[in-house]
Amino acid sequence: MLKGAKIVFRNSSSVVDCTVRNLSDAGARLDVPSQAGIPDHFDLLIGGGDKPVKCVVRWRRLASIGVAFET
Repeated sequence: MLKGAKIVFRNSSSVVDCTVRNLSDAGARLDVPSQAGIPDHFDLLIGGGDKPVKCVVRWRRLASIGVAFET
């Protein structure tokens, strides 16, 4: 899967573009240009959607982040 998405920081107006590589009901793998400054908790807008999904980072590797969706 390759789908464009945006990481939206909860306590600021910062946004980081990313690509969703794997997606399930429980979480996703995101490819990011850099992990620098990306917090452990953020909102994710997938495919230009208008309803953000709350995420928590479960793992980080080079240019990828694994997230779980918060309920």
